[in-house]
Amino acid sequence: MREEKKLLLDEIKQKVEASNAFLVAKYESLDSQEIYSFRDALAKKSSEMEVVKKRVFLKALEECGYSYKVENLNGHIAVIFIKGDLVDAAKVVFEFAETTNKLDVISGEIDRKSYNKEDVLTLSKLPSLNVLRAQFLGLLEAPMVQTVSVIDSLLTSVIFTLEEKKKLEEKK
Repeated sequence: MREEKKLLLDEIKQKVEASNAFLVAKYESLDSQEIYSFRDALAKKSSEMEVVKKRVFLKALEECGYSYKVENLNGHIAVIFIKGDLVDAAKVVFEFAETTNKLDVISGEIDRKSYNKEDVLTLSKLPSLNVLRAQFLGLLEAPMVQTVSVIDSLLTSVIFTLEEKKKLEEKK
């Protein structure tokens, strides 16, 4: 293997090992502005896109212990390496694919499991990690807020009743 391909192979292997997940997508005729805006949006979600040669990519996956089918890869491919929240990055990828019609997700590898396009699309429709955290905290907070509200209403109702009784006595 030539030295340039060996360096490229090592770089792809490092990115595969350093990422939580990666998505493989076909692309066609992306201009530089589209690529720049897409990469910028991915970078905000702790992810990155690399255009790689199929053989080098498959070799890197093989050396990292992944099994990937060659027939799935036709045309030009891009790999989106996800280091942050998978849902946020998948949302960015599918929004870009929908707006430009120049990117088509083939599959994804998440925690060493392969997922098809439909599965990854379903994941992209889930709430992000921060939204899920907020919802969970809301669930924990709700009973306490309701308890305090009931106690407050009990105390204020006693005060209100005493004030009304005092007004009635003053009228007599």
